[in-house]
Amino acid sequence: MQNRWRAAFAFVVLWLYKLAEGVGGRWLHSYPVQAGLMLACVLLAWPLSRWLGYRGYGAYALTRRHGWQTWLSAGLLLAVLAKFGVVWLGLHLGVYTADAATQTNALTALSSALPLLLLATFVASLAEDILTRGFWYRAAGIRWRGGVVFVLASSAIYVLSQITLMGNGPLEWLTLFCFGLAYAAALWRSGSLWAAVGLHWGWNLGNGLVDAALPASVADARLAPWLSIGAHLLLLLLVLALPRSRAGSQVVDERQ
Repeated sequence: MQNRWRAAFAFVVLWLYKLAEGVGGRWLHSYPVQAGLMLACVLLAWPLSRWLGYRGYGAYALTRRHGWQTWLSAGLLLAVLAKFGVVWLGLHLGVYTADAATQTNALTALSSALPLLLLATFVASLAEDILTRGFWYRAAGIRWRGGVVFVLASSAIYVLSQITLMGNGPLEWLTLFCFGLAYAAALWRSGSLWAAVGLHWGWNLGNGLVDAALPASVADARLAPWLSIGAHLLLLLLVLALPRSRAGSQVVDERQ
């Protein structure tokens, strides 16, 4: 019972990530405040993990085990390519319209902004993955009855956590749910949250890179989300097709 209360308290503290969007982004309109709160969430996750009885970030399956470098780098590359593929296809289908006039200036700006873009998208992705996936996979202490149950539950939690986007309607919910399917499946099959972080970070990073390399505007707001949905369902199939890690779906002993 004590462990459950500790886990509940830890989750409330980790919810600081959502304050970054609400307080920093929408209330104060301050990117430094928003970024600071996101970083605070990631930093606080470490002592919380230790308090819950795990080594390092082990409470969220963030460990240097199970080929984490491969999962992280492969996921990052796949998701960046998927984002570019979505925009390329959208341009050919008329879902997006090219904005070539700003391309040269955008590429120049990216060269100086890339380090910050890499850091900002990584921290934001990691904080959200800890809150909506890693925590529920291990720290919550739930005995999941199979990968399908966990993936569906984590995806639903991911949708519900997007408070600021809930008002956009069912298509937005479906889009977020499909994102969650790919990321949660990567965690379950690999046994490492780094696999989910790689995909999530790659997609967010891809958004920034696309703005520089293929600047475009949405021409058909009804069809654009379906391209992102399709890309993540494809990522899901790729994750499911990869050889399953022996650590996948197993709660490895990472306690102190």
